Amino acid sequence: MKTISAFILISAFSASASAADIKNGEALHQDNCIKCHDSSVYTREVKRVKNLPGLGKQVRFCKDNLGLTWFDDEVEDVTDYLNSNYYHF
Repeated sequence: MKTISAFILISAFSASASAADIKNGEALHQDNCIKCHDSSVYTREVKRVKNLPGLGKQVRFCKDNLGLTWFDDEVEDVTDYLNSNYYHF
């Protein structure tokens, strides 16, 4: 019984942490990325990004070119936001 309760608690925490990460990614995207990109970059028919690792690499490339001081988890937040809203890898 304790094992099931612990699993439910961990699952609930993981779900809320993921939602918070995507919301953080959205906020970072709104504050930084839309200066250069509108949604047409992500929805165009011929996409430069072909997979999730490539999306993460592209987010990091843009971060570095803009001189942003994001931590790795913030890069992942933006990557998760873009993937969940546009790319769906």
